[in-house]
Amino acid sequence: MKKFTKLIAAIVACAIFFLPLKVLAVDAWAIAAQAAGIWAAYQVTLKSMMQLGNDVNAQMLAWRQDIEKNGTAQNPRDIQLVADIMTQLINSGDYELKANSLPFVWNVNNSEKFNASCYPMDYVSINLGLLQNMNYDENKIAAVLAHEMTHGIEQHSAKIYATAAAQQIGAVMIGANVNSRNVDWSKLSGMVGYSIAKNIIVPAEYAADEGGFYLMTSAGFNPGGGAAAMARMDYYFRYETRDFLEFDSHDKPSEQTFSDHPDTENREAKLSQLLTDYSCGHVTVKKVERAYKVFIDETEIYTPNYKNAADNAYYFAGGLARAFHDYNNIASWNFRSGAGGSTDFLNDDKVFKQVREIAFLENIGSKIQDAVTLAYQNDSNRQKYIDAEKKRLNEWQKIKTEALNAKKNYAKQLRINADAYNDYGQGELALKEIERALSAKNQDDIPECLAIRGRAKAILGDYDGALKDCNDAVAQDSKNLFNFLNRADVRHMRGEIELALKDIDTALQIDSEVWVSYKLRGDIFDETGDTEKAEENYRRCYELSKKNPRSIPEKYLEKIDANAYKKLKKKSTDKTENENSENGTDKDEKFF
Repeated sequence: MKKFTKLIAAIVACAIFFLPLKVLAVDAWAIAAQAAGIWAAYQVTLKSMMQLGNDVNAQMLAWRQDIEKNGTAQNPRDIQLVADIMTQLINSGDYELKANSLPFVWNVNNSEKFNASCYPMDYVSINLGLLQNMNYDENKIAAVLAHEMTHGIEQHSAKIYATAAAQQIGAVMIGANVNSRNVDWSKLSGMVGYSIAKNIIVPAEYAADEGGFYLMTSAGFNPGGGAAAMARMDYYFRYETRDFLEFDSHDKPSEQTFSDHPDTENREAKLSQLLTDYSCGHVTVKKVERAYKVFIDETEIYTPNYKNAADNAYYFAGGLARAFHDYNNIASWNFRSGAGGSTDFLNDDKVFKQVREIAFLENIGSKIQDAVTLAYQNDSNRQKYIDAEKKRLNEWQKIKTEALNAKKNYAKQLRINADAYNDYGQGELALKEIERALSAKNQDDIPECLAIRGRAKAILGDYDGALKDCNDAVAQDSKNLFNFLNRADVRHMRGEIELALKDIDTALQIDSEVWVSYKLRGDIFDETGDTEKAEENYRRCYELSKKNPRSIPEKYLEKIDANAYKKLKKKSTDKTENENSENGTDKDEKFF
């Protein structure tokens, strides 16, 4: 069991940057799984993983464990860089969350590994080593993070976990896509993990590359970022690291190596083709031996020197691609006379920064103008790419509609999730989730949603807006004790102690057997220095919460149940010792 747990732990770390393809080779895999008698195991595990992926407690635990295991980056600029990129992707990118998906949260940890990962519950862990090895380039990092978000949006990780569990149960599956006569069976244990990586993760990586490309470009990043990131990754793993556990850049589809990701050259080529498609077919980056060459249709426009060749080529091409994508005529390019007799074009949007700078330095503005002019004279394929984009947007709209029309239990879960985020003090996340709940057509308790939204606003400092929401909730449903408890907490945060206690009393009159009421009242008495009343309420809270030692502060637990207090302290000490031991032997392993 311990070995299986470690395997599943490793799978989380594999759902990383380094899955229109299907996540699983469904038909072949399903037939083999049924033959091996493990299809039921897959279905049961998938259901559990989907539930876990919609569990705020699991998301917060993953966040906390990542920090405990790998720490948090110490440079505020590193943290802010990622926050800015993630915020832009989340707020401006084209995507929709499924009804049973959580909003994204993230952390920049201290690991030196060149990596990032997305957990099933939409927690994104970004290693400091990734930022460093991407040279803090926002477009490359955006490509990585959009890739990770796509894993979460498409729920790849849950499917990977479920299939990994099923394959581990049915070890006969290790050769699903491998001719058994060619397998070295002395490598049985290694091949189990290899098969999981090869048959499940690799297709999902390609899918996340494609989804990430459209996500980051729609959010306003340079379309060349994905291919540039892959070129950088290939160079790093080919020439800069010898750690085979990080990655094997030479892994080819025909080779039985142990890499858990597809060949980087293939992925770079696919991302480069996506850039071409995005440009309505006009812009191409070709690799000729070691040289990168940028073309507009059949005209070679720019060949950078070897230093930063991939970056310069892809960002130059990315700016051109964005212009062809956004503008259906040459007039919109705004070609004009620039400094020193050069030809300038486009505008100050940051996505055009590199193409304009390089055009000026290389004095090729007029050459670009001539090529663009000819391109619009032969723009017959534009409609094909416009139709493809409309199809993608329609798919997102379909997912949005499905989420809005989700069954009552999904709508209810959105409300529960928002309430849980409030409990963790995550007001911003609570607001995101409660707005989704309020938009759901099958939401069964709008007043409680308003009360939860009010509490979230109070956490964020909007005390007047908070009280208005809570007052509306109580006015619409005065029989729901949680409306009064949410208002009590808001009044508590506003410093209106007597009014808060009055709301708690009303909640207890509705139902005196709900432990949360006593917990909140105990907290208020403890803060105001009335320790006797605090202990009295905490005792009742402890009884009603089925003696949950974490439901009350430790200083009161020691008085109420000394044995439980000792066990809790011992458990905490043992956990710390185990984590210190693990950190000393395998600090880069990721697990959930």
